[in-house]
Amino acid sequence: MKFTINRDVFIKALNNVSRAIASKTTIPILTGLKLSLDAEKLTLTGSDADISIETTIPVAADQAQLQVAEPGAIVLPSRFFTDIVKRLPEKTMTIAATDNLQAVITSGQAEFTINGQNSDEYPLLPTIASDHSLKLAAAVLREVIAQTVIAVSNQDSRPILTGVHLSIHNGELLAVATDTHRLSQRIVKLENAGDADYSINIPGRSLIELSRTIPDNVDTIDLRIAENQVLFLLNNTAFYSRLLEGNYPNTQQLLPTEHTTALTVAADTFRAAIERASLLSHESRNNVVRLVLTPEDNTAVLSSTSPDVGTVQEEIAFTALTGDTLDISFNPDYMKDALQVIGQGDVNMAFTSPLRPFTIAPTDDAQQFIQLITPIRTF
Repeated sequence: MKFTINRDVFIKALNNVSRAIASKTTIPILTGLKLSLDAEKLTLTGSDADISIETTIPVAADQAQLQVAEPGAIVLPSRFFTDIVKRLPEKTMTIAATDNLQAVITSGQAEFTINGQNSDEYPLLPTIASDHSLKLAAAVLREVIAQTVIAVSNQDSRPILTGVHLSIHNGELLAVATDTHRLSQRIVKLENAGDADYSINIPGRSLIELSRTIPDNVDTIDLRIAENQVLFLLNNTAFYSRLLEGNYPNTQQLLPTEHTTALTVAADTFRAAIERASLLSHESRNNVVRLVLTPEDNTAVLSSTSPDVGTVQEEIAFTALTGDTLDISFNPDYMKDALQVIGQGDVNMAFTSPLRPFTIAPTDDAQQFIQLITPIRTF
């Protein structure tokens, strides 16, 4: 194998693929990067068995300046190879693999020789048929991921909760995640979904890496689903992820249908107040902030206490406050995450009692986005 290529283009592809390569794995060859070259394209592949990313650089791409001298394939140690490529002196580089599984990397006066492995020993990526595919807007998918992965569980005791549940039914995509302390759900109307009917669980880590991989110049993503794998096609990049096995819990019954107290407030204003209160709550063992809503006095007061530091109290400016008086406590980090993904604009917060989960949703109902936070008992 031998080729010459623009180094910046190669590094961009290398950075994408490297997201899937783990420094430690039970399959040693997966710590490597697979390079495969034919007359039409160069393909880079990285995998840790859970996530696999494959990026192709076509010869026809003018910016890549890819010149194929001899087709072939090799697996190179990812960490050393990446460090070498990023430090080469010239704008172009040449890689030549020899018969004894060594790769010679040259750029200007610099020349490196590193040991590789046989590409035939690298696991094959799954084949997923195109007849199980859907088109998704890239911007919407990136938004859905950001809004739901905040609520996935970090505990392996219930593996199913470490993922986001995607349900596609009646032309709608429902994405939901929960760690039992909070829940985040988004519904998206799908065009041309036809009679597609799927229910899958994608690891939260996979979706985070997918979101980082989606380039800004991609408008539409092709989603393909198999029995235990999902594939996202983004231009010249294929992103594979394994699916979590098992049935996701029925979360629809957790969302309250009525409330006794409601607060409408600007998301950025309330988030700033939460951040100030959490300066003290983070110094306390319990990490709790308290919100007292008094509709008859038209006041909303946020407070926090640290036995070692002191107290903070702040009256919150709001748009509307109705219902019964409420005194509720919650984890400020959950609230900050919830408000962060909502962004600008007002949010509606609906409460039923000091010990029952409450909901947070943007006043713009077109998003069909809702979050649930479980309060903390402080008495």
